[in-house]
Amino acid sequence: MFKLFRHLKPFIMSILLIIFLLFLQANADLALPDYMSKIVNIGIQQGGIENAVPNVIRSNEVDKLKMFMNEDEKKAFNENYILLDKQSLSSEDFQQYAKDYPLLEQKALYQLDTSNKQKIEELNMMLGKPILIVAGIEKEGFAAFTAGSSSQDGPTMNIPSDTDPFTVISMMSAEQLQQMQEKIEEKFKEIPDNMITQSAVLYLKNEYDLIGIDTEKLQLHYVLFTGLNMLLIALGSMIATVIVGLYAARVAAGLGRNLRKDVFKRVTSFSNTEFDKFSTASLITRSTNDIQQVQMMFVFLLRIVFYAPILGVGGIIKALQTDTNMGWVISVAVVAILTLMVVMFAISIPKFKRIQKLVDKLNLVTREALIGILDIRAFNTQKYEEEKFEAANINLTKTNLFVNRIMVMMMPLMMLIMNLVMILIVWVGSHQVDAGAMQVGDMMAFIQYSMQIIMAFLMISIVAIMVPRASVSAQRVYEVIETEISIKDPKVSEHFHSDTKGHIEFKHVSFQYSGAEEDVLSDISFIAKPGQTTAFIGSTGSGKSTLINLIPRFYDVTAGKILIDGVDIRKVSQQELREKIGYVPQKGVLFSGTIESNLKFGDNTAAEQDLIKASEISQSIEFIQEKLGGFQSKISQGGSNVSGGQKQRLSIARALTKKPEIFIFDDSFSALDFKTDAALRKALRTETKESTIIIVAQRINTIKNADQIIVLDEGKMVGKGTHHELMESCEVYQQIALSQLPKEELM
Repeated sequence: MFKLFRHLKPFIMSILLIIFLLFLQANADLALPDYMSKIVNIGIQQGGIENAVPNVIRSNEVDKLKMFMNEDEKKAFNENYILLDKQSLSSEDFQQYAKDYPLLEQKALYQLDTSNKQKIEELNMMLGKPILIVAGIEKEGFAAFTAGSSSQDGPTMNIPSDTDPFTVISMMSAEQLQQMQEKIEEKFKEIPDNMITQSAVLYLKNEYDLIGIDTEKLQLHYVLFTGLNMLLIALGSMIATVIVGLYAARVAAGLGRNLRKDVFKRVTSFSNTEFDKFSTASLITRSTNDIQQVQMMFVFLLRIVFYAPILGVGGIIKALQTDTNMGWVISVAVVAILTLMVVMFAISIPKFKRIQKLVDKLNLVTREALIGILDIRAFNTQKYEEEKFEAANINLTKTNLFVNRIMVMMMPLMMLIMNLVMILIVWVGSHQVDAGAMQVGDMMAFIQYSMQIIMAFLMISIVAIMVPRASVSAQRVYEVIETEISIKDPKVSEHFHSDTKGHIEFKHVSFQYSGAEEDVLSDISFIAKPGQTTAFIGSTGSGKSTLINLIPRFYDVTAGKILIDGVDIRKVSQQELREKIGYVPQKGVLFSGTIESNLKFGDNTAAEQDLIKASEISQSIEFIQEKLGGFQSKISQGGSNVSGGQKQRLSIARALTKKPEIFIFDDSFSALDFKTDAALRKALRTETKESTIIIVAQRINTIKNADQIIVLDEGKMVGKGTHHELMESCEVYQQIALSQLPKEELM
């Protein structure tokens, strides 16, 4: 799986941009619950007043607050507040302040210096308690803070009802004030700091109303401003999401393109040895379905694998930073989710590996049935093939259904955990709200963070579902890409000698297939000269096709060597070797396009006269001219719109168009009738007098006029000579010849 990352090097800048945008998106999403909490706590419950630090306050109220401050707190207050009155302000400034604070016309006010936000945080804790004490005394009277005090340990309770409690407090001795403050401190130990701030805000709202500030406008402004920030953050998150999706798709598509290119490039360089390891159906599956799995996985990987951890970890940190004591709820949720994921994946991952093998099997069965459809119909075995396909199809379906059922359970179970966690938070949180230990907005934010944490795990689980299958697919793709090619060009290539052209010599050549115990060919030695025809004949399985496949290095010899123009073919480049060869396979293969494009397959620069001449020699000119388009007539994929004989003749014409020094015909005349076969061989002798011709054939008629016939039996040379020489000296040749023609025609 990690091998894929080296294919991501061309996209490193796009990936870095994706990571940056995902970081921004996650931070934006994590910021939204906090803003929602502020709207509920501050905008709604506190009327838009953020803390217990008044922006402006009456001077007489300041005197009351200072009664409950120590000297350091009084000093801090004086450093951070400016006195506003007619004496300290110019007439112009006074009129300006009076517009904002109408009460200034009657009373002096103190205004906060808001230039230092850190000071405001310090003042919030410092002023919260005095404000709450003053508010409590003003609302419930002096007794509320002196209840339970005796004449010995506190101020007397015998105070006339019309007496100002603050006047009494101002007349207390230092000892009495200290006793009173100690008792007040004991009461405040039971109250959370956030509740002190929230309670103090009610006092400030009343204070602002008395000063003449429009508190409704203040509240509306705070809610709208905070809501606008939420909207902008959400918009930024959306833009980041869209850009991430775009770049993730581009990176994944580019990765898929490069993998397909590398797979195809590697497959085209395979020798027959490598093709023996992979079936055609498997190579097609690896090039399409497997790479598609990897591509889809990387889209999710780039969009989620960076985003989900940031969201999950950030959600946990944010949730623990809220003014709640419910961190244990997050632990319960995470443990439940991890347990669910481990169980699910332990069951499903082994099945993912099996799915890809079953896809290969289904493709193999389908491909065999489609290729052999005529044979299936001829032998009336449709029912058997349907049952074979059905078995492969059912196996794949059952495995897919099993995995899908397991994975489908993931979402409902995750949602169940999510809803149970939400109920637990509401249950615990409502009790804390009722006890005054938590604000409603904090509980709502905690719910949002919990949902984000669970969603992060859910997203990770989605990727984790895809990773095992994609990992198997990636492994299958890299099996192709990293397959060691057995036939390679030498590091330093030699070149063929220019004084000889097409001279082939086999020197004690032996060959054995990979993994086989015995040689397919043993100690083969012969020379094929330019201007001569060398033919190979033998029973089925005698090694004829294997032998000629050694010449263009479709396989490499395991012993001995093959020389062309005096040079070992393993010492020259494969391109230079194959430029000298015109190869006509046993089964003619045509490519989709036109007749012209097929004939020019070996030489794209061939002139029209060359095409005509090659077609005449191959006996294909007649049926080409009969077609409406002539050489421009369309050829379907695989040559399905021409007959077997026409396909073979066009394959021969393609080799002739190349004008090579060596012609190799691997039983290429088998689909031709005797008349066409004879005419074609006669034309070949005339037109290819200077070339070396190698023919593999089953028909004695095709090879009996060859200059040299080599007889193979079980991979060994059992005869070499002309037709007449072999008829006298080679028993194997005699048996083959007499099985095809009467003795009179063979002499």
